[in-house]
Amino acid sequence: MMDYVMEAASGPHFSGLRLDSLLASHSPTPWMNHISGSGADDSSSSPNPHQNEASKQPFVIGVSGGTASGKTTVCDMIIQQLHDHRVVLVNQDSFYRGLTADESERVHEYNFDHPDAFDTEQLLECIEKLKCGQSVNVPIYDFKNHRRCSESFRKVNASDVIILEGILVFHDHRIRNLMNMKIFVDTDADVRLARRIRRDTVERGRDINSVLEQYAKFVKPAFDDFVLPSKKYADVIIPRGGDNHVAIDLIVQHIHTKLGQHDLCKIYPNVYVIQSTFQIRGMHTLIRDREITKHDFVFYSDRLIRLVVEHGLGHLPFTEKQVITPTGSVYTGVDFCKKLCGVSIIRSGESMENALRACCKGIKIGKILIHRDGDNGKQLIYERLPQDISERHVLLLDPVLATGNSANQAIELLIQKGVPESHIIFLNLISAPEGIQCVCKRHPSLKIVTSEIDIALNAEYRVIPGMGEFGDRYFGTDD
Repeated sequence: MMDYVMEAASGPHFSGLRLDSLLASHSPTPWMNHISGSGADDSSSSPNPHQNEASKQPFVIGVSGGTASGKTTVCDMIIQQLHDHRVVLVNQDSFYRGLTADESERVHEYNFDHPDAFDTEQLLECIEKLKCGQSVNVPIYDFKNHRRCSESFRKVNASDVIILEGILVFHDHRIRNLMNMKIFVDTDADVRLARRIRRDTVERGRDINSVLEQYAKFVKPAFDDFVLPSKKYADVIIPRGGDNHVAIDLIVQHIHTKLGQHDLCKIYPNVYVIQSTFQIRGMHTLIRDREITKHDFVFYSDRLIRLVVEHGLGHLPFTEKQVITPTGSVYTGVDFCKKLCGVSIIRSGESMENALRACCKGIKIGKILIHRDGDNGKQLIYERLPQDISERHVLLLDPVLATGNSANQAIELLIQKGVPESHIIFLNLISAPEGIQCVCKRHPSLKIVTSEIDIALNAEYRVIPGMGEFGDRYFGTDD
């Protein structure tokens, strides 16, 4: 039976949207002119209109491949491993055009695998809005009735990662240009056909004869004409789909790196932002809330400070060390840096001292007080530092890096005391881009470790969105 259906459906190679539309006319249709004139146009196409916007835009991943190649499985595996980030999946299938009454009667002649079967303009608008941080309503398509549910939508909110999945998501250059990563799932044709039969008969209520007929008339020709040629646009090709765990693990590692890398970290490799998780984002949400109680503000600030301190300690030099375990075995590990001290910039920096003492038993902590007079005027009022500070690595403590002027003066004092610039690690909870640029341009060998980089400074030189006056909120003097 299968051989009979496949043979009956084979013959002329039709790639048109409607089989009868091609047979009825000897002249090429507009969509054929468009396809025949298309090429590898990524390099010559207009630039992405969003590429100069804020650096915190979502990471957009396109996943393409033939029908039943395992695209959804790959997407699900990526989503599972990105559990610390907000991820949304947008299926190109949701953007099928609804069939007219006449088309519904002759549905067996309709090519669902042709680019014109999709509402590409609506899909493009959807991805553009999501990339700009806006929520969208994604249509819901009824595969049994071949039309959209007119009153039902799936609301999709802005997220860290947007995964766009579909057989033709690489076809339109405008959609390709919105993607940060393009993945092509490459699976053997026989495997894809077997999966297609199982899916369409079980999930979409079709009989096996109609599935095979559609595959021979439309699915395979469309794959050869549109899907396979788009493979050249892929950044990553995954053979065997969801069975290729090594490839998916490498992709997820790359995504983690990109998500944790602010644009300023690419410019200044001495800037380190600790990897964001829902826990860290949740704590930031709490301490940035102006309605939070002082007790909760201190509690969650201390938790974040401890994480920043631990991350900063990871940038200190170490020496290899072997110890004997209670089982008599040899364990090869590392020995902590011994010559270390902390220096807090009074008074907000004093809020970070307890976390440093909790991590480094008996550590010496110096203090620097700088008087702020406007934005540019700085005056050193007080300094008390360890006498041998020139021999130590220094953790400089200040929870907020705003303009960077106070930080620069504190750093220059440490350098005057004989501390090498490369031995200074500046720890803070939040940083303004202006402050990072000010410090890094003057002191390129110093390291900055922060938990978040905010948007900018306002006209009053306050970090936006910021946390307000951190010292007053922490020590209870903001009434």
